[in-house]
Amino acid sequence: MQAPSAAELLQRMHSLPPAQTAAIDALLMELDPSIWVPQPGPQTLALNSPADIVFYGGSAGGGKTDLLLGLALTQQERSIVFRREAVQLIGLEERMTEILGTRDGYNGQDHLWRLPGKRVLELGSVQRPEDWVKYQGRPHDFKGFDEITHFTELQFRTLIGWMRTDNPHVRQRVVAAGNPPTSAEGEWVKRFWAPWLDPQHPNPAKPGELRWYIVNAKGEDQEVPGAEPVLVGDEMVQPKSRTFIPSRVDDNLFLTSTGYKATLQALPEPLRSQMLRGDFNAGTSDPVWQLIPTEWVKAAQARWTEREPKGVMTVLGFDPSRGGQDKSSAARRHGNWFDRLVTAPGAVIKDGPSAAAFVAPLLRDGAVVAVDSIGIGSSALDFLTGLGLNVHPVVGSEGSSLMDAAGQLRFRNKRAEMYWRMREALSPTAADPIALPPDSELLGDLTAPRYKVVTMGRDAAIQISSKDDIRAVLGRSPDKGDSVAMTFVADLPMPKAKPREPGWRERLSQRTVISRRSHMAE
Repeated sequence: MQAPSAAELLQRMHSLPPAQTAAIDALLMELDPSIWVPQPGPQTLALNSPADIVFYGGSAGGGKTDLLLGLALTQQERSIVFRREAVQLIGLEERMTEILGTRDGYNGQDHLWRLPGKRVLELGSVQRPEDWVKYQGRPHDFKGFDEITHFTELQFRTLIGWMRTDNPHVRQRVVAAGNPPTSAEGEWVKRFWAPWLDPQHPNPAKPGELRWYIVNAKGEDQEVPGAEPVLVGDEMVQPKSRTFIPSRVDDNLFLTSTGYKATLQALPEPLRSQMLRGDFNAGTSDPVWQLIPTEWVKAAQARWTEREPKGVMTVLGFDPSRGGQDKSSAARRHGNWFDRLVTAPGAVIKDGPSAAAFVAPLLRDGAVVAVDSIGIGSSALDFLTGLGLNVHPVVGSEGSSLMDAAGQLRFRNKRAEMYWRMREALSPTAADPIALPPDSELLGDLTAPRYKVVTMGRDAAIQISSKDDIRAVLGRSPDKGDSVAMTFVADLPMPKAKPREPGWRERLSQRTVISRRSHMAE
């Protein structure tokens, strides 16, 4: 006779009278008095993973919230678990109450739970992009994120940057739990854990495998071979390890007997693939007023191929940084083909001279520089002009006299003009649609703007999200997207053709003519 599975035993226990269930619970507590025990399989693997930053989940029902609370109960001293909105903390409060059997020790006003063993759990929320500042400098040895795709990348990076503890015997760790993103705003998660989630990654990783990363001099993530310190500039940097451990509803014994899997199976696509199978590449539906459809951008990146020679450079879009977390970005356009974008952190490009020094070496063929001329951009404009370069200032708030390709809608300002013209160039119906380099940040930048139709006098006009609005969505500045969009501003001057050096045949011909004239003069 085959022994029953754990799921069958659990189902039988649910059918027992309450008195018998209580007796079994008491017996189990005598055998193992732990407050919380991980389920075998992925949950245990995630609990014991040596990675500094773990992403656990990928599909609904895998015991993600329990893992976060269980770590705070059994492994860590001072923990904090975040949800994006404060109202979402109710689910964490209720689940912890179920595990403990009481709310003793919980301060609902401060969302602070004093747990057995002198452990402390804080529940936090960061609804607005800048709310991470509330937790700046607060010591925690464990930081958990419930539904990580609801957070912006900037929130996640800044919150984990303040990890610290006074106890050298307590491990510091980050665990992010969540499902595949259902909107473009959460696409950064696929980039952060690209070796596990991006099917196009050149060096894919297995579930639970460790990969090591540093932030390089450009402010970008860089994978390194191992845990050994790496020299960045004049400083030795300690790499941090990451991993991804997938889980599904089938891994959760407590949900297999409740019919929850059937609920997930009944979801419409792409939610069914995302929530049931943890498919990070299942299509997401765009909001109605999304300016550029996600599939258009992905198609433009899919038709991109490396070029050599690259052809004549027609325009370079330059978006200078505003300091801090922003980056300066340069988009080099060669007709309808864009070269890979070049960026530099705000700490490097901080004034006009450094901005000009960044742009000048990237130019060729007398291409015009379309530069955002607000703030530091005005200084960059002056220095670029002083170098004798072909420069065109772009002020997004200025008015536009153009209309869309259909001749029906005007543009509220230059910002709407350049983004809408880019949208028309990305359209599948365009005669010669543009090709964009594969870049997940660029994808996020171009799919974040929204638009609406407003009244301008007697006409209808297109108005799009401001840069500050997009920053609130992404948690960062859309520097790459803006640099590409600026190449679509109307009335750009033509490239300044430099005098062409004569080829060897021409030089030889000229010498022959001079020689003949000299001979005839004699």
